[in-house]
Amino acid sequence: MAFEPFIVTAEMPADILWWADGLRRAHFPPERNHLQAHVTLFHALAPSLREEVLGYLPRIVGLHEAPAARITGLMDLGGGTALRIESPAMSALREEIADHFHGTLTAQDSQPKRLHITIQNKVDRAAAKALQAELSVTPIEREFNFTGIGLHLYKGGPWEALGRWPFRR
Repeated sequence: MAFEPFIVTAEMPADILWWADGLRRAHFPPERNHLQAHVTLFHALAPSLREEVLGYLPRIVGLHEAPAARITGLMDLGGGTALRIESPAMSALREEIADHFHGTLTAQDSQPKRLHITIQNKVDRAAAKALQAELSVTPIEREFNFTGIGLHLYKGGPWEALGRWPFRR
């Protein structure tokens, strides 16, 4: 059986998701684009944590109001491009979740997270720079509130949605 970790995402409102996903569909290599635009908080929580994750996430999300967020510009990923997100409240919540799962996180998930939405990845450097130049002439700043937390099971490309929990209003 393959290792199928859990992925935790910050859920966006429909208008931001629609806009960011349009950018992703236009610029992400189509043969590798199996997902909608998303904000990953954790890349690989261990499958052995299933019951704890399913109990903890809805509880912690229900204690928090929807975190304010702002898309502030582009993020250069080297071989790709992302939309940079600033959200002190979401970053603090992510750290709270990381503290809860301390000792079980991968090296990648143990590091502080730079929130972003990847719209292009695994392209050559020239293509990434060209897209960044193209997008830099159009205002991309947006303000929104995250709507909830999502939990997904990694399936080798596509993800299987396991749950979405809304923030307190």
